[in-house]
Amino acid sequence: MLFGIDRLLAEPDLRKPLHGKRVALVAHPASVTANLTHSLDALPALDDIRLTAAFGPQHGLRGDKQDNMVESPDFTDPVHGIPVFSLYGEVRRPTGQMMDTFDVVLIDLQDLGCRIYTFVTTLLYMLEAAAKEGKSVWVLDRPNPAGRPVEGLTLREGWESFVGAGPMPMRHGLTLGEMGHWFIQHYGLDVDYRVIEMTGWQPDAAPGHGWPESRIWINPSPNAPNVNMARAYAGTVMLEGTTLSEGRGTTRPLEIFGAPDIDARAVIAKMHAIAPHWLTGCALREIWFEPTFHKHVGKLCHGVHIHAEGPFYDHAAFRPWRVQALAFKAIRSLYPDYPLWRDFPYEYELGKLAIDVINGGPALREWVDDAGTAPDDLDALTRPDEASWDKVRELLLY
Repeated sequence: MLFGIDRLLAEPDLRKPLHGKRVALVAHPASVTANLTHSLDALPALDDIRLTAAFGPQHGLRGDKQDNMVESPDFTDPVHGIPVFSLYGEVRRPTGQMMDTFDVVLIDLQDLGCRIYTFVTTLLYMLEAAAKEGKSVWVLDRPNPAGRPVEGLTLREGWESFVGAGPMPMRHGLTLGEMGHWFIQHYGLDVDYRVIEMTGWQPDAAPGHGWPESRIWINPSPNAPNVNMARAYAGTVMLEGTTLSEGRGTTRPLEIFGAPDIDARAVIAKMHAIAPHWLTGCALREIWFEPTFHKHVGKLCHGVHIHAEGPFYDHAAFRPWRVQALAFKAIRSLYPDYPLWRDFPYEYELGKLAIDVINGGPALREWVDDAGTAPDDLDALTRPDEASWDKVRELLLY
């Protein structure tokens, strides 16, 4: 199969509208071709492309920034001599001066299919700036490695943030190119927009179920090391709003969770007791780990590894958001006074609990903290949101 960047390089007719135009690129470490050439090198090698600027999203064009709210500076690319602007530094929206460096911007970002993964928001901000400045936006499309399933509460009005670009569920089931169409439709943007579609992508095909087995996985951000993480992320990302370690400082971040003061065996048993039907499609394994940085650094943590892989994985049944919500519920049941929710500025949102910013509202936290609520209560809140998102199926390109 071919990704958008591969088609743009291989098909000169696709590039004809770019002739004579100043072209910019939004990219990160996973912005590579089928032969692993980075787009920042592959595009200038073409005689008919004039690359005049590049942009890096959160974690930087080079993917060198480990954590949230660690900003990247602007710099001049030492190979191509073009400015590289940070969209996660002094600004998160491109400025007028940045927009003046190009006529068409190519967005070549590997996404994870989750609302909170900020490359989605960077796409929206670029579309809004392009509409204002009269620029063109092309998305060089890539797979959604989490596939088509949809899960989670819809972001509520007033909870928009850099990790919540609009009223979509946590796991949205779209590619970045499709998401651009939804943004334009939802926000009524008047912008010249084009998607260079993939060929041969089969999002429902085993064993990848979104990620093609023929392509090498490259971290799009430092803590996105493999497809199992991408599948689990719509749930495990909520750990960022808790005092539990999400595995930063280990080799399996955002696939695991734990803390020095919980009994992981008891947590797993309680999860099975509360809602065994939420645990289908994956396996939970008791683990021990000691983070080398971040939460609980240098402390032995008892934890859980979520395996959405191998013979345990059922693509249609696995519901990562519910799995992680269930873990919170189990911990709250076992340890009623456990200081679960982390209170700190999260992605520049002040005065709000991080878990609420992540979930686009307080409903998930309130369900966890209310001893009288059951799994059916959360399902009753969530299923209408998931069903209403199915209306965007008309935007699917594949």
